Amino acid sequence: MIEFPAHPITPIGIIHSCYPQKFGIPRQPGLVKSSTGRLALLPPCDREEMVRGLDAFSHLWILFLFHGAVAEGWRPMVRPPWLGGQKRVGVFASRSPHRPNFMGLSVVRLMGIRREKKGLFLELAELDLLDQTPVFDIKPYVPYSDAVAGAHGGTIPPPGMVPREVLFTDEAEESCSIYEQRTGRQLRALITETLEQDPRPASQRRRAREYGMALWEVNVRWQAEGEGFLVVRIEGVEKGE
Repeated sequence: MIEFPAHPITPIGIIHSCYPQKFGIPRQPGLVKSSTGRLALLPPCDREEMVRGLDAFSHLWILFLFHGAVAEGWRPMVRPPWLGGQKRVGVFASRSPHRPNFMGLSVVRLMGIRREKKGLFLELAELDLLDQTPVFDIKPYVPYSDAVAGAHGGTIPPPGMVPREVLFTDEAEESCSIYEQRTGRQLRALITETLEQDPRPASQRRRAREYGMALWEVNVRWQAEGEGFLVVRIEGVEKGE
């Protein structure tokens, strides 16, 4: 049996994301341009010299833990959503979070580095990370080596070329406007881009029902409408502000 030197792995930071629940998170990074969050660096990694020069890069690799899947355990075979949730493939031929070590790797856009009284933060966008995700490492994305020309995507198809139409009721439009004026966050764009990716599990795409999706601190209620989606209402927005 091969023996490896023991080496503890501890988080260097925690993600604060616009996705407080797993449902609604895009299946790959970069698909939802309006998704935002920040990485709060933890001691002893919250030192400015450790990120010196990082702002010269547009994107970062994030090595993280699928902490929301740990309690569910790992599986040797999984049913990827891009295969309709019906066909099994080996876990190592998938992006499933149910992996032996629950490790994930994601490319995010770096929007800035901010020092505040509460610590040092990396402002991020285009992310696919659950709120409170532990991060183990960050590395700069290097286009000439990380974007491999002619690479083959296997069984994972590219995203749909024709996004689904997303409509809003008058009530939902008003809630978006109020929320955006109060917070400065682009809620309407986030909702639209997230729903364009159709976050429904493959097994539920023929069901007529209303869905709830948590974005930041609000609950977005929506339903399928023909070939697109209708945002019915947004709960958690105070109308008197």
